[in-house]
Amino acid sequence: MISDQDYKRIYWHSRRGMLELDLILVPFVENHLRGLSEPDQQHFVRLLQQEDTDLFRWFMRAEKPADPDLANIVGQILDVTLVN
Repeated sequence: MISDQDYKRIYWHSRRGMLELDLILVPFVENHLRGLSEPDQQHFVRLLQQEDTDLFRWFMRAEKPADPDLANIVGQILDVTLVN
């Protein structure tokens, strides 16, 4: 599991400065990150290392990530984003 210090770092990196991404990523971190499995938490951290333009296309469903682990975490984020 992630430590409080890691959570704060992940939360900070989720704030991208692009409103559309902030509205998706920040609530996901606040409400769902700690409930993910450890591998999925690591996939989320890897997701945050991607370019904002790629993230935007993935979350707008214009494209899918080629990496299946990233595609899975994007799908999980979209699933809870659409519900809320």
